[in-house]
Amino acid sequence: MSSISRNLRRSLAPDRLRRLSQHPREYVTSECHRPVVLHKRGPDILHDPWFNRGTAFSMTERDRLGLRGLLPPNVVSSQQQIDRFMLDLKRLQRYARDGPSDTYPLAKWRILNRLHDRNETMYYKVLIDNIEEYAPIVYTPTVGLVCQNYSGLFRRPRGMYFSAEDRGEMMSMVYNWPADQVDMIVVTDGSRILGLGDLGVHGIGIAIGKLDLYVAAAGINPQRVLPVMIDVGTNNEKLLKDPLYLGLQEHRLEGDEYVSVIDEFMEAVFTRWPNVIVQFEDFQSKWAFRLLQRYRKTYRMFNDDVQGTAGVAIAGLLGAVRAQGRPMIDFPKQRIVVAGAGSAGIGVVNAASRTMARMLGNNDVAFESARSQFWIVDAHGLITEDREDIDPDARPFARRKSELGHQGLSEGASLVEVVKKVKPDVILGLSAVGGLFSKEVRIVACYFLLILKHLLQCYSINSNSCLLGSYFFHPSTGFLIATFFS
Repeated sequence: MSSISRNLRRSLAPDRLRRLSQHPREYVTSECHRPVVLHKRGPDILHDPWFNRGTAFSMTERDRLGLRGLLPPNVVSSQQQIDRFMLDLKRLQRYARDGPSDTYPLAKWRILNRLHDRNETMYYKVLIDNIEEYAPIVYTPTVGLVCQNYSGLFRRPRGMYFSAEDRGEMMSMVYNWPADQVDMIVVTDGSRILGLGDLGVHGIGIAIGKLDLYVAAAGINPQRVLPVMIDVGTNNEKLLKDPLYLGLQEHRLEGDEYVSVIDEFMEAVFTRWPNVIVQFEDFQSKWAFRLLQRYRKTYRMFNDDVQGTAGVAIAGLLGAVRAQGRPMIDFPKQRIVVAGAGSAGIGVVNAASRTMARMLGNNDVAFESARSQFWIVDAHGLITEDREDIDPDARPFARRKSELGHQGLSEGASLVEVVKKVKPDVILGLSAVGGLFSKEVRIVACYFLLILKHLLQCYSINSNSCLLGSYFFHPSTGFLIATFFS
């Protein structure tokens, strides 16, 4: 076994890497069925973050790979490299801590991103060993700041970009990606990034960050993931006027034109990588549900906002029943107020109502009963049948006129009003609007609160002043989960 392979085994988790060949230029992971042969030599290796190990190359490796004379003569172990990097990182963090509030996390992100650009092995080793500290840096909440400033932060391309101008070319474009095997694609159109709105091509940052977590926390091979941005324009007027913006400076495609671009992309990636999983990330609600229904039976894909968040929420809702000391059969009786009617909010409500309906018999009456247990409040207040231009996906959960009278509620009622009148068992926070959970909301006698929103919007929650129970922040997701009890 070559020293290259031994060092790679030491720098990554042992169960994620094994050696299948004695050839000194073959790198093999446990996920691969055949060796990945490295044909590069000299500077090309040092400029390739997939294979570059810098001063950790031994003298024998330097001779074999044409690196002698291209590196300082002292051979440094991978662990010594990491120790030196962490020392520099802590020092720079101390300098940044005294600056503006967003400077500190962005400084961390810049340092980690530079490491990512030159040495992926070391980058993921740092993430694996410090996942709780750096997950909020490579993903939420810091990635939101990164996406907002992406054109100014851009130094080196990562992932692939497909645009409206590439129509008719995508089938050949996918072969520009160097990896013959891709297991996971995270794709976004930048239309609804972390509740920050339309960020256009800047949305690529969310796809990169999500895959970094999958590599570090789930052990996916970093050479077999692909972040993708589909640029169909932007309706963000600030970006349309920004001379430094890196995306198409035209308004978003809509209707059949938009769908045709996504269709071509899906056909292209599944033609080259038929076994890949495609995750749709941060698409605006009107497209999130439509594209999910369009592709779910044809391709191996899912929508993280609609289905991923729903899975976490269902687990929390069922846990809430147990936390209340009630039997699980009581779940269909839970009164649930939902703050937020975006793709995540409606996705959670759909999943929860289906779960209730299954427990009630899985028939039309059961589904009707399940839907009646939800009160959805969006930016305009309580959603009822009186709402004009109601989202078709939210329509089944709109409260009926016949029941509003005895509840003392009306169209557009605020979250505080709804909570006072309904006295819910559970409140679900799935809105990008900050400051919703004020002291007024906690007047309810007893309820369980799940805030499944990115921490970037949670800063405005008056948590310390109004929490009666406990709250927990999960660093790898950026979700704040809080429990309230009287």
